[in-house]
Amino acid sequence: MVEKIPPEFQVPVGGAAPAGRVERVRNESRRGAGTATAPSFGEVLRREIEGQGVRFSGHAQMRMRTRNISLSEADMAKLAQAVDRASAKGARESLILMDNLALVVSVRNRTVITAVDGEHIRENVFTNIDSAVIV
Repeated sequence: MVEKIPPEFQVPVGGAAPAGRVERVRNESRRGAGTATAPSFGEVLRREIEGQGVRFSGHAQMRMRTRNISLSEADMAKLAQAVDRASAKGARESLILMDNLALVVSVRNRTVITAVDGEHIRENVFTNIDSAVIV
């Protein structure tokens, strides 16, 4: 299928672009001149992620239901601060110990992967973590 090019974007063969189009391009390039550079995609994404709370994976939600684990708003705030601290140190997968609770968190995704209550902490081996945060 052949699509027609709108007249304002057509350039005559052997000629220059239409005057209106050239002027628009010149004006657009001038607007950007002298202004601060825009933040990179990674920087914008990092800011957005840091501004979000912590999420729970389906597995973590199931573990919390079966073990009757619930977190208050204060607990969620502590958890978010612990994830921020781990992130600041460059952690990727962190074990966060809060009161009588252990949470394995993907720091980059700000997602709790699994949750273990006090009764089961001693029975577990935590693998694939690179850091621990004690709250």
